[in-house]
Order: sequence, then C-alpha cells, then structure tokens
Amino acid sequence: MRVFIAGIDGYLGWPLALYLSANGHQVAGADLLLRREWVAEVGGVSALPIASREERLTAFKEAFGVELDFRVGDLTDYDFVTRCFQDFQPEAVVHLGQMPSAPYSMMDQAHCVWTQQNNVVNNLNILWAIKELAPAAHLIKLGTMGEYGTPALDIPEGFFDVEYRGRKDRLPFPRQAGSWYHQSKVHDSHNTHFASKIWSLKATDIMQGVVFGARIPEMGGDPRLRTRLDFDQCFGTAINRFCCQAVIGHPLTLFGLGRQKRGFLPLTDSMRCLRLALENPPDAGEYRVFNQFENAYSVAELACLVKEAAADIGLPVEIRRYENPRTEMEEHHYNPDRQHLLDLGYEPTRDLKSVIETMLLDLLEHRGRIEAHADALIPDIRWDASRKRSEVIG
Repeated sequence: MRVFIAGIDGYLGWPLALYLSANGHQVAGADLLLRREWVAEVGGVSALPIASREERLTAFKEAFGVELDFRVGDLTDYDFVTRCFQDFQPEAVVHLGQMPSAPYSMMDQAHCVWTQQNNVVNNLNILWAIKELAPAAHLIKLGTMGEYGTPALDIPEGFFDVEYRGRKDRLPFPRQAGSWYHQSKVHDSHNTHFASKIWSLKATDIMQGVVFGARIPEMGGDPRLRTRLDFDQCFGTAINRFCCQAVIGHPLTLFGLGRQKRGFLPLTDSMRCLRLALENPPDAGEYRVFNQFENAYSVAELACLVKEAAADIGLPVEIRRYENPRTEMEEHHYNPDRQHLLDLGYEPTRDLKSVIETMLLDLLEHRGRIEAHADALIPDIRWDASRKRSEVIG
C-alpha cells in the first residue's frame, strides 16, 4: 500500500516509516522539521541524539534498499500538499504532522493562536487534498484521548447512544478539551467527521493515549534510525520525563496529587495499532473512532513503576510532588473503552517494566545531555498564569 505520512520526522512519524516499510508498504512523507525547533525553543533537547534528515535518509536506504521520499515543506501550504499527493498518489494518509503539546499551546497568546492555525489548517488541507486528488484514500488522523477530558461517565469510542425527552439517537461523545492544543484536535475531529459525511471519505480518528519509549525492532542497532526522546516540560511525556529524571538522580516530578488517570501505551504498541487501522480500512463515507492505549494508569502509579524499574538496575529514585501547573481535576472517574483495536487483533504489551528498563539503560549512555538541560524539567508554564514556576509541595 502507498502510505503518505504527514509529520514523518517526528517522534511517531519516523518509527512508523521504518515499521511500515519493513512490513511491505511503500512510504513517503513530509515534515517542516519544526519539532526540532520547538524543543530547542523551550530549552530542551532529545535525550537520545537524533540524526539529521540527510543522515536518516542515508540510513533508511542502507536498511531497506530504496530511497525514502521525505519532503521538507509546510502542510498549511495547500500547493505543497497537493504536489505531494499528485506525485505520490497515496492509498492511505497517516496524519501526524501537528504541534502536539498542551503546555506549548498555553504559553501565551501567540503560541495559542499559532497552534490553532497550524493544526486546524493543515488538517483541512489534507482533507481537501484527499477529496480532490485521492478520494479513495483512507485517512488515519492522530487525535488524542485528551479530547474527551475527564467526564463523570465511561468514555466510549467516539459515539454513544442518547435518550432525551423520549427520543433516541447515536451521537458523538462530547469533547471537553483541557488545553488550546486539545481544542485544536477537537476541531480536527469535527472537521474530519463532517468531510467524511459530505465527501464519502474513509477516515479513522485515533484517540491515542500517552506514548512512551524510543525503540522498535525495525531500528536495529543503527543510531541513525532511532527516534527522539524528549523530557522538557512541553514535549516530554510523563514516563519519558520520569525516566530521564531517574538517570540523573532528579526527583520524579509528580504534579499535584498524582491521581490523574490517563491511557498509556509503549511506542511498539502505537506502531502495531496504527498498522492495524491502516490495513483494515472503513467503508467509503465512514468516520470511525479508535481509542488507542494499553491501559489507564494514574500518574503516581507510573512514577512508582519507573522507580521500581530503576531500582532493578541499581538507580535510587525519589518521587516528589510539585504544585500542578495545569488546570485539571486531581481526582476523577476514568474508564475509557478500547474494543475496536482488540477486535482487529491488538494484543497489548503487558510487561511495561521491561520497556522502561530498556529505556533507562539507553538513557544512561546519554546522561550528560539530560544534565545539561535539567532546567527544562521543572514547569514554569501555568494554565492560569498566576505563578511562573511550580513549587515543591511534598
């Protein structure tokens, strides 16, 4: 299958290009390389050194024996998007090419507005390009479990049955985004659903949990093929950040009570789930939603898991609570469904500790990179902007 990956240079996009190529798909993609700039802007760096685009392309050809069509360009430029589609003629499009950080979108007015413009416009461009140039292509759009928020109800996969004043209907489950970034993803979901209805497009909206880890087998031992692993307050997801803190002896930064629950999954599971969605497309005109995560955990449970994994390899770890910089419920009901991918054959990784131990061992080799940017570990971006830095509270 010819698969176009929007955001091919990113944390998920690059390993997905390797994974799909190793499994018989023809891959092309585009990226403006902004993730590298965003991380530098907030004082961070990838804990694991990542190769340049040119080095990645060389390594890809050596590993797979073919050139990778990896274009540098802006997905908010419709002419650029249409040139990519005209040349490659995708049978499927995986849209990962957006700014993915809640804190980054909450920094100030400029970052809020830019996030909305970039994410909403580039998704609309991809929808129009599919409609005009590849109407039979299947769009796999990466959403986020954060679109749902933390309602006092169980969370279905996109839709639920409602009875109101004696009438029944099946409706989209309400979205309750918790940041300007998440609001942009809600807009994307609504626009994709609408486009599927009016243009008979095939679309899968992936409500993905928080991904952690930096290895998939298809990378082999070539450091040029590895993906990035960020630990700063904007782009460092919880377990990745905890692991980076553990290897430098920094207390794990547990925000608030640590009882906030979210869905999580290893990088290898994310790759398998995206492939399952890709290879099992919906019908024309069908907009479907997959909740994609291994299981739901509290942030405190994950911190304890990292502490246990670190102890197994001789790293003493302290967990410290910090004032929560976000405006969110500290304790809440959280019970999302995830049946659709299980029905397609998804078998979640159960031994999360081994994934974490492997990550810790990889990170130990690059401890100096993390220590040199340790200031990026403590958040100073606050949702209410009343204070500038989170304080230790326990």
